[in-house]
Amino acid sequence: MTTSVIPFIRRRDYTLVKELGQGACGKTVLLFDPLIEEHFVCKKYVPFDESQRQQLFAHFVREIKLLHQVLHRNVVRVFNYFLYPDQFAGYLLMEYISGKQLDAYVHDSPERLSDLFVQAVEGFAHLEAHRILHRDIRPANLLVRDDGVLKIIDLGFGKRIADSDDFDKSISLNWWCATPAEFGERRYDHATEVYFVGKLFEQMIADNGIHDFQYDGVLGGMCQHEPSDRLATFQTVLSRMQAAQFSEVNFSIQDTETFRGFSALLRRHISKIESGASYVVDVDLLLDQLERVYRSLMLEATAPDSSPILQCFLRGPFYYRKEGFPVSTLKDFLRLLKASSADRRRILLANIHTSLDALVRYNTPPASDDDVPF
Repeated sequence: MTTSVIPFIRRRDYTLVKELGQGACGKTVLLFDPLIEEHFVCKKYVPFDESQRQQLFAHFVREIKLLHQVLHRNVVRVFNYFLYPDQFAGYLLMEYISGKQLDAYVHDSPERLSDLFVQAVEGFAHLEAHRILHRDIRPANLLVRDDGVLKIIDLGFGKRIADSDDFDKSISLNWWCATPAEFGERRYDHATEVYFVGKLFEQMIADNGIHDFQYDGVLGGMCQHEPSDRLATFQTVLSRMQAAQFSEVNFSIQDTETFRGFSALLRRHISKIESGASYVVDVDLLLDQLERVYRSLMLEATAPDSSPILQCFLRGPFYYRKEGFPVSTLKDFLRLLKASSADRRRILLANIHTSLDALVRYNTPPASDDDVPF
């Protein structure tokens, strides 16, 4: 197949509304498109330091690549870009957010803090899922639109985890609160971002005298100085938040007993989990896998090998007890899961994760006579 270039010769004209800000890499302006009657934010790459123009242009291209990989309600959208590699220049056209900085919005509407916390965690969990570190977490980079939707903006310093070696920049950006313990090891990862998001909301609670924050326990787990004591990922934070809703949702006594019986069986059969293993978070995938496993076991009283059931919940190595898992308990839990709404399913799975959090995590395979490794 012959590769051909399709030239788009229609020029788009925008009206300059005002300048929004200026930094080391250039300026940000507000534009208006009269054709579709929409405003856009445009970042113009014009660095002050001419000697670093080529190097900084690479960072500008990297930001465009990062933003093109994410699409989430709580993360700013990129619509288009215009690059001029020969001149090391370019423009980035992004979503315009009409609203307030997070701290200013909370000052005016403190009753919205719990909802804004959920939105922030969901947005950062999306970045985490794409292995992107923001590295500039502060109120100015979390905006709230007039309709109450939170937006994470300015990924200009974002980096993939594997490339995050510019530690001094991370320290200088996050000056506004006490630094976490891992800074002593010159380390910045997603657990660090969990800490900064937690400290940001902790500070707003203190500044505004808020006493009815819905997720106090979760927030405390995010703000721990030592990484070993802290909730390590935003996905874990989401799971804990959803688990906290279990008692608030109208589960019947029978539903609760079904869940507790199945959860207890999982804990009895999974004895140790490798530290790098993760939980399955896709509820639809979990349901499909559990149905497949149940169909293969439905004529049995107990599962000959419990590992197919356990693998539905875990990704990575673990030690388990092979025998003694009643198929009837799996059947009851599967029935509960299928009969539940999407929100109830997420709450059930989050509570499973919280239950499994109590199990031992290991770095090297431990010796055991009773357990077998998977």
